[in-house]
Amino acid sequence: MFLSRFLPAPLRERLRDRYTQAQYEAGVRRGADPLMPPARLHSVGDTDFRRTGDEFLQHFLEMTGLRPDERVLDVGCGTGRMARPLAGYLTSGSYDGIDIVKPSIDWCRRAYRRFLHFRFHHSDIYNKAYNPGGVAAADAYRFPFDDGAFDFIFLTSVFTHMLARDTRHYLNEIARVLAPGGRVLITAFLLDAESRAGIAAARTRFTFSHALDGCFVETPDIPENAVAYEDGAFRAMAEDAGLAVADVHHGAWRGTEARNFQDILIARLRG
Repeated sequence: MFLSRFLPAPLRERLRDRYTQAQYEAGVRRGADPLMPPARLHSVGDTDFRRTGDEFLQHFLEMTGLRPDERVLDVGCGTGRMARPLAGYLTSGSYDGIDIVKPSIDWCRRAYRRFLHFRFHHSDIYNKAYNPGGVAAADAYRFPFDDGAFDFIFLTSVFTHMLARDTRHYLNEIARVLAPGGRVLITAFLLDAESRAGIAAARTRFTFSHALDGCFVETPDIPENAVAYEDGAFRAMAEDAGLAVADVHHGAWRGTEARNFQDILIARLRG
């Protein structure tokens, strides 16, 4: 790989991809989990891939009553951090994953080929932090699914990287493709009296000190790096989309002990 530094950038990238794939395939031949992606392809945060996926499966079961026969949509699926545990659970249900990072989707399509009820979709949406070359606008993107297509929809660390106009649109799309009786699980950074007290006491990892058109961001130069919402404002956006927040589980980012780092919201169709 030493000589690759003298090659054109696109060719270097292809060589890296082939080398990464060869390492992955060699590991699988030695008995490694074929649904564990190469580390170079991770695009969904810095937590432990396997442990986080397993923990969220428990959240899905305990907080939403997910059943193995339900139709599931994973918005922001990355390289399958949640798909991996769901592959062993959704025995008669189905799974669709969407992500804006094309190499992640390409890898998932290869890795999950034998799971015929698992499908992965690339959405080439612009995001300054994660897909700066994207051509579609998030606030105009229509999920590629029929109305009422899913019983359970989840977004883990998605709205923490989306600005308010885009978040409003996604909430509307979620309500559109959610079936009656369906549930939504969302992780977010919510600003309220408790979290602001944690920020004031310097107990938190983030300060969200920059207000930006309906949300608060950590780094104004790349605002999508970390985005927070006022608790009441987020609930109002959900209500406007036709969703009612039924429950909130506060996260450890506030400087308190919790099972999850981000806040978790459970929502259903309103009315």
